[in-house]
Amino acid sequence: MLFGKEPKAGHLTAGQRAEDSALAYLQAHGLALVERNYRCRGGEIDLIMRDGGKIVFVEVRFRSDQRFGGALASVGTHKQARLIYAARHYLAAKRIDRPARFDVAAVSPDQGKLAIQWIKDAFQTG
Repeated sequence: MLFGKEPKAGHLTAGQRAEDSALAYLQAHGLALVERNYRCRGGEIDLIMRDGGKIVFVEVRFRSDQRFGGALASVGTHKQARLIYAARHYLAAKRIDRPARFDVAAVSPDQGKLAIQWIKDAFQTG
């Protein structure tokens, strides 16, 4: 460690690039950023955005390899439960009472660029 700065691990840099790309993509499609990387004891939400009158909780998933189903397949029931918990925590903490949805932005490399697959209303709180 030099001067108190430790370099980021490669996967963190790729994840940050994926999140930045997803944010720019969603903003270009009319969503407005409310907050990034909201954390609570039970989970984390990558992006919290506004789409008209709705709050949108966005999970950004990056996978460089499709062997295990890719980015979309990595948002299983356990991850969904953690996202739902964090979203409820956020809404309660900020005293927000408006419709909400969960979107997934699946990011993967494609010919030297990042391809983004945006799934609106990817799962329900059931």
